[in-house]
Amino acid sequence: MRPITGHEELDLFCRLPYVLNRELADDLANDRRRPEWLWVALRGDRLLARVAWWSRSGDDAPFILDVVDIDDTIPGPDRVEIGSRLLRTAMAAVLPSGARPPRYSRFTPPHWREDTAARRAVGDRMAVLERLGARLFVERLRLEWRPETPVPKHSGRLTFRPVRTTEEILSMMTSVLDGTLDAHSRDELSRMSAREAADSQYRNELTRYGTPREWWQVATLPEGEPVGFVIPARNDYNPVIAYIGVLPQHRGNGYIDDILAEGTRILAGEGAPRIRAATDLGNIPMANAFRRAGYDNFEREINMTWS
Repeated sequence: MRPITGHEELDLFCRLPYVLNRELADDLANDRRRPEWLWVALRGDRLLARVAWWSRSGDDAPFILDVVDIDDTIPGPDRVEIGSRLLRTAMAAVLPSGARPPRYSRFTPPHWREDTAARRAVGDRMAVLERLGARLFVERLRLEWRPETPVPKHSGRLTFRPVRTTEEILSMMTSVLDGTLDAHSRDELSRMSAREAADSQYRNELTRYGTPREWWQVATLPEGEPVGFVIPARNDYNPVIAYIGVLPQHRGNGYIDDILAEGTRILAGEGAPRIRAATDLGNIPMANAFRRAGYDNFEREINMTWS
């Protein structure tokens, strides 16, 4: 059990299949991963298991554990044992002693529970994490709009303008946390105020996008009263709907459809080959809005955390 030596061992690391394999080389080149964060368990030259952490470019510590894989041909009990031993060893070497480990993320097929092989693979990897004290936090829908899908049309109910100031967007982000159905936001609100949570997301996520701030749109009624906002952007991998919300006093009027349509139009107008988004499985209103806008649920995401 050891970390890879560098880029020259990526082929070894990628012997186990996973959707993130195609991104690993670029992540290493752009400092989102480091060789010492990519660990393998070997028997001779056979790759038995692997784990890897990811971070935002320039960060010194791992932000998320997003690769935990096992050779699925290994007999059942041994699969989980080997994976657990590797993860325990890697965590001891990579993470500061006593620190809360970063959350775990696993992308799955959209109907993984109905597929025997996928259900077993997901279950084994979750069992590895559970042996080390992690628990399921939330399951999320990963969504995608593609150019062959019609761009939603203006309904005429709302008008849109760019966000004017940092304070304006922070104020609206704070407001939409009232009654939020998002599990990560609800967790943050158990530990900090809504304004602190909004400020944290703004500083640690939204300010990192290099795409034009003019894309960030405030939705208003014809007389100018704001009802919500959308933040289209591009992360390190895809154009995304980074954040979207309707102010509490304007919920229940279907404005989310108009606001999502505007964010989609902006990115489609920039020639986006696809637009990605995500929402919690339990956030039915948001999931339905994406479905109405033509977004396909192409994957799910399992999030696990340590208490």
